[in-house]
Amino acid sequence: MAQAFRVESPGRAAIADVALPEPGPDDVVVRTRHSLVSRGTETLVFRGEVPPSQYGLMRAPFQAGDFPGPVVYGYLAVGEVEAGPGAGRTVFCLHPHQDRFVVPSSWVVEVPADVPPARAVLAGTVETAVNALWDAAPRVGDRIAVVGAGMVGASVAAVLAGLPGARVELVDVDQSRAAVADALGVGFATPDAAAGECDLVLHASATEAGLARSLELVGDEGEVVEMSWFGDRAPRVPLGEAFHSRRLTLRATQVGRVAPARRPRWSTTDRLRLALRLLADPRFDALVTDSCAFGELPEVMPALAAGERPGLGVRVDYTP
Repeated sequence: MAQAFRVESPGRAAIADVALPEPGPDDVVVRTRHSLVSRGTETLVFRGEVPPSQYGLMRAPFQAGDFPGPVVYGYLAVGEVEAGPGAGRTVFCLHPHQDRFVVPSSWVVEVPADVPPARAVLAGTVETAVNALWDAAPRVGDRIAVVGAGMVGASVAAVLAGLPGARVELVDVDQSRAAVADALGVGFATPDAAAGECDLVLHASATEAGLARSLELVGDEGEVVEMSWFGDRAPRVPLGEAFHSRRLTLRATQVGRVAPARRPRWSTTDRLRLALRLLADPRFDALVTDSCAFGELPEVMPALAAGERPGLGVRVDYTP
């Protein structure tokens, strides 16, 4: 048996006992050390805001149950292999919040020795940033804005920080995020003070206002890459006024498939290994601003969903 965080119904969750399958010869048994709450997606799941049309696409690997609930959901976990191939390794897996789990060994990726397990939980988020930047294809010296300084937007800014000659600005209404931008080595501005004439804007605020401001910040014939997922909301997109005369481009990116420009040569596992290598950089610690014990998660998630617990990533710690 194991224990898992389960959304029983929209707005209500509990720690539930779940049965583990009998491991096969190619399976691993993993004891979880840390997991991470993907605040945007998981609070949508908690509130029951996944549209029925997206139930299939939004299924997480090893999800148990169905939307809107009861459902065991999540996809950022780090633990140690207790049994099976490679026993003793510290690994990352796209698995829900659960203290022990059994998965095929092909689903786990070893965490590099120079990446602390508590930081490695960011691997899935950094992988999302990598894929978005493969789609966006930033160039040396570009003027770039990242609108929305949540965990995903901040991850994008962290990866972009090393682009030679680039002007990278993290844009958010919350001025406290300036400290995060400073730790990552990029600029910061509130939306009204952000620098315009950008070559590229990545939008990750999941708000109509953020999307509208992104289209204002990009220069003529520039591109806005939309990273937000709005759930069952239908945001208004300002495609009037000068959108066409300025020949702007608005495009989507999504981590479910490797970006087309890399797909012939990179697998999703290759991409995840790259994200884990990037996490050797201690600047990424700035993205985890809160933590809780696994048993506290049913009380923490409602506070996150209501906006009562601010910050970026919330790491969940498990009893050894």
